Amino acid sequence: MSQKENKIAIIPLRAGSKGIVNKNRKKIFGRPLFAWVLTEAIQSKLDQVYVFTDDTVIKSYIEKEYTWTNKVTVVERSAESASDTASTEAGMVELAEKLDYQFSHYFLLQATSPLTTAADIDKCIDTLKKEGVDSVLTAVKTHRFIWNSKGESLNYDYLNRPRRQDFEGLIIENGAVYGCTAETFKNTNNRLGGNIQVVEMEEDTLTEIDEPADLIIIEQLLKKRLLQSKKPLGSIRYLVLDVDGVFTDATVSYTQDGEFSKNFSFVDGMGLEVLRDNSIEPIIMTSENSDLVKKRMEKLQIKRCYLGVKDKYALLNSILPELGVLRNQIAYLGDDINDLSNILSVGWGACPINATGQVANNADIKLSANGGKGAIRELVEFLISFNQRI
Repeated sequence: MSQKENKIAIIPLRAGSKGIVNKNRKKIFGRPLFAWVLTEAIQSKLDQVYVFTDDTVIKSYIEKEYTWTNKVTVVERSAESASDTASTEAGMVELAEKLDYQFSHYFLLQATSPLTTAADIDKCIDTLKKEGVDSVLTAVKTHRFIWNSKGESLNYDYLNRPRRQDFEGLIIENGAVYGCTAETFKNTNNRLGGNIQVVEMEEDTLTEIDEPADLIIIEQLLKKRLLQSKKPLGSIRYLVLDVDGVFTDATVSYTQDGEFSKNFSFVDGMGLEVLRDNSIEPIIMTSENSDLVKKRMEKLQIKRCYLGVKDKYALLNSILPELGVLRNQIAYLGDDINDLSNILSVGWGACPINATGQVANNADIKLSANGGKGAIRELVEFLISFNQRI
């Protein structure tokens, strides 16, 4: 790829964090914080995404989890650029030098802004590629009234308080996405420079994660965003299933020799055959990676079987174009926290009656059967009936 076409992004992640311990690894709906923006970056028009980190746990996670894409590279950052006193620009310079400045456009994506979407990133890319634009930053328009510590109003006349619809408001930087041309970065060693253009994002993206209370706010905003994927509800064409706690009762038996076994239900197995007969295809997506599970799925003639997957939301996103469906045409059956993002965002999110509390509280359908004891068959019958009604 020529330098002209090489649009890259850096996602800087430090292992240390003062306000929130291991902030970048904090789970939101079963996914580490950094995964939210990383997934969107993968789906954007960016050519390459560099996760720049000194965190070995994050490095290992990414190298194992995102093998389905060639857009992500983990680069180790120095202790100097990962220190408490180092600027973000120091990390950007370090990566640029490692890459010998072989890029045309350089973007900074912040993991602390998990509401950033691929569409937001693409809008920044398109804006930066316009003639005469040297750098871009994202911001939100807010209709809040600003005062200083001296009791002086800064952006309105309090004696003639305007109505919201008559108030232009303020443009406030939200810290989500920055971008500049290679030439601008070489000249300034800064994320911004030259002719700067603002790219507006939704007002709810003003919240960044700096303090523990921010996590609570972001979780609710992300939940609202995920739930939007359900509508309008369409005919279900695929059922995605976890294994442990769904096909099985979430227990495992070990022998003295260390061998283990799982129990699978023939009733559930027959249910998947009935499912296919009604034009709904089953897909397996599990963090489990064992020959036992693989052999069982081969026996059930399930064509799409993804083993050893932790970030199931990202993987499902990646195969949607291949499946030719939207999330509202998918049903999902899971029982634990790493299923939650998908349960919230597909047409029908379901769980067995013995699912974990957070999953049960957020599922559309809480089945009456336990995992491994007919839960799959129960959901199959519901989905067939649903498709026949719409």
